[in-house]
Amino acid sequence: MPVSVEPKPVEAGGTESTEALRPHAEDAFAHELAALAAQDDRPRPARWKLSPWAVATYLFGGTLPDGTVITPKYVGPRRIVEVAVTTLATDRALLLLGVPGTAKTWVSEHLAAAVSGDSTLLVQGTAGTPEEAIRYGWNYARLLAHGPSRDALVPSPVMRAMAEGMTARVEELTRIPADVQDTLITILSEKTLPIPELGQEVQAVRGFNLIATANDRDRGVNDLSSALRRRFNTVVLPLPESAEAEVDIVSRRVDQIGRSLDLPAAPDGIDEIRRVVTVFRELRDGVTADGRTKLKSPSGTLSTAEAISVVTNGLALAAHFGDGVLRPGDVAAGILGAVVRDPAADRVIWQEYLEAVVRERDGWTDFYRACREVSA
Repeated sequence: MPVSVEPKPVEAGGTESTEALRPHAEDAFAHELAALAAQDDRPRPARWKLSPWAVATYLFGGTLPDGTVITPKYVGPRRIVEVAVTTLATDRALLLLGVPGTAKTWVSEHLAAAVSGDSTLLVQGTAGTPEEAIRYGWNYARLLAHGPSRDALVPSPVMRAMAEGMTARVEELTRIPADVQDTLITILSEKTLPIPELGQEVQAVRGFNLIATANDRDRGVNDLSSALRRRFNTVVLPLPESAEAEVDIVSRRVDQIGRSLDLPAAPDGIDEIRRVVTVFRELRDGVTADGRTKLKSPSGTLSTAEAISVVTNGLALAAHFGDGVLRPGDVAAGILGAVVRDPAADRVIWQEYLEAVVRERDGWTDFYRACREVSA
């Protein structure tokens, strides 16, 4: 027989989102979501907070008729996001696939926030993720005292999402052991979660869906079974198409992170951001931007997310130990740490790049010196 799952309680007097180091998407952008909901007159799927059109607008940004500015959350092909949103409007689960740093987690969080108003129904995949994290667990004190009962059952985020018609998220699906991954097969195909100990089941109500993220480039990943992969509609998130697009992404995220950390805005920081992005793209692609010189690529992914981290750390150095102006010396150490993951092979690749490319490039003298200093 079906079993109900109690909604997540809201704690009174909880921490305000402005005090959180990293607020959930539905808290950080609550005013945008509210403005979209107020002016959204398009059809909405069952239990969705916004229409599919409004969800896509929330991710890509725009200006509403009342003048409210919706900031872009994702910079990339619009059609990709439209396909992802449309998938969630069906009964088919969504798999966001891509190399590390392509904003899979970022997109999944904002999709869940816009669709369900809650991005916290999350299972974080690791090599040690147990089956209970996806299905359900038990309060062992109650289990020992009274035996299997509804009160002793501890629902997983996926179980709660099924019962409440919400969007669940599974991050790094390919890091979860294969036998635990396959726990999702019945959930996604039959839309039920059996509880044999109680002779009951949880049936998914309308509005339930699941977003998973995965990559096949990092070490320690587990291939998805063909049976499980068939239960997903796979959307591949690409790396930024152009250097300018990547610079725009890095600039936006660094500005958001800097404001959350109360870091002062760095004047003229765009030059160093463009330099970091250029270095990452050239080493990642194995060729210089002009196509004239072939390069060896290091072992690291050199993703957009890592570029954001390098620039943010440089901004903190400039603010706390410099004059507030982002300079080559502020980003050099971060670039070295991102590029040289293998102390032997990657260091040789980095030195060759410095001498063959950076040293000869006009306007990069200060950057070359800073990199040589930290590489010594």
